[in-house]
Amino acid sequence: MGFGDASGRARPDAYQKALELLVRREHSRRDLKRKLGLRGADPEEAEAAIEKLAGLGYQDDLRFATAFARDRAHAGYGPVRIRQELAGHGLPAAEVEQAIEACETDWPASARALIDKRFRPEVLADPGKRRKAVDFLLRRGFDQDSAWGAVRDRAADEDDGGFF
Repeated sequence: MGFGDASGRARPDAYQKALELLVRREHSRRDLKRKLGLRGADPEEAEAAIEKLAGLGYQDDLRFATAFARDRAHAGYGPVRIRQELAGHGLPAAEVEQAIEACETDWPASARALIDKRFRPEVLADPGKRRKAVDFLLRRGFDQDSAWGAVRDRAADEDDGGFF
């Protein structure tokens, strides 16, 4: 029996595979079920394993959503995009909103920090560049008010904001 020979070992069941996935990082129920399916688990067995793990507290959609939202917020993404991504993980709207609130992020300040890092005030004197800066924030998932407010504030650093 060599080093790479696994014939003497039992094949891991869905519960074990799911536990291995959850040890690495949090997963939503839907993602966990999809990954177990990709690893050859029977759908009923996968659902039973996920139920057992959720009952033991190893899998929790709200904990996943909160960790995901905090991670994305820390990476500079806004609430609109985070909501969209969490919805893509199959989470209910109520859990998505709880996760966004748990971030305790000042979204306008976060938008401003991104603009401060990426654009110099003198660059934002050009209306085209201001629009580009706003578009950047919108793509990152900030709302219109936060995006325009951040750009206005940054541009006002150079000039007293006379162009808005």
